Amino acid sequence: MNRYARQMMLPEVGPRGQNHLAKARVLVVGAGGLGCPVLQYLTGSGVGQITLIDPDHVANHNLHRQPLYRMSDIGRPKVEAAHDAMLALNPDIDIQIHITDLGPKNAAHFIETADLVIDSADSFAVSYILSDACLSSKTPFITASILGQSGYIGGFCGPAPSLRAVFPDPPHSDATCASSGVLGPAVGVLGALQAQLALRVLLDCAPSPLGQMLSVDLATLHFGGFNFTDSPEPDYAFPYLSKCMVQTGDLVIELRDTSEAPQMLIPIATRMSIENASTLPTHEHQRVVLCCSSGLRAWRVATNLHARGHRNIALIAARACQ
Repeated sequence: MNRYARQMMLPEVGPRGQNHLAKARVLVVGAGGLGCPVLQYLTGSGVGQITLIDPDHVANHNLHRQPLYRMSDIGRPKVEAAHDAMLALNPDIDIQIHITDLGPKNAAHFIETADLVIDSADSFAVSYILSDACLSSKTPFITASILGQSGYIGGFCGPAPSLRAVFPDPPHSDATCASSGVLGPAVGVLGALQAQLALRVLLDCAPSPLGQMLSVDLATLHFGGFNFTDSPEPDYAFPYLSKCMVQTGDLVIELRDTSEAPQMLIPIATRMSIENASTLPTHEHQRVVLCCSSGLRAWRVATNLHARGHRNIALIAARACQ
């Protein structure tokens, strides 16, 4: 137990808490800038089983913000490189890896055996998919988002409201670190905070991070936050689908033009502009399935259709929901 001696000195941990961490099962989605510090600190703290999901490979442009990896890892699947680095740090933990996307089709399967879910995927569609599944299973859910030098982190689900209770409307932009940039230490701070909140949930510390939101602006050195334990769930939420979940009879609308998506994700889909799709006539028994790349355009069209009386709408984010 010498490995954990310093953290076991804390009254929140002790031998009993350390034993609890050793039995904990945590699902981490994403092994990028947020995921790297999450994985390092959970591994170092002795979390017994970590399941890691990520479809990507290590690239040279990752290394400034993903210090878990080395030049020799370039080209390897991130989960394999992370697995080796984590075991080199702590060979006593169990690490399960999956080179795959997290989507509506497999989210419930991965979550069902987890005590806690950490979202480090850098995709708002994945965040909502995980939040929906965690709300259904009452699994605590820690998510973070960062762009540039600012972001937020929150503890959702379990006994707390879901992500949709705090963010019921679509984001203003689908910008990501890949499209707009990020400073390495800033993403590391948010990832480290995810690990901190996760450990406090696993150790059942008071006050609980669940129902708490923290905002961070490292350009201005400003920190904020609020409690959302009383936030109501929205009356209606647009579910995300994988392409295999599309049913005969669905009206599938592809919002990407031929230059963006030469081949449609769903062959039976009809291409439409955002303007035309937003004025579809209401069909009481027909589900409308809206597809775009990130899910943002689909959500905005769904909001317009819902205001016009549509009550059976689903979304497909092609980058995350295949």
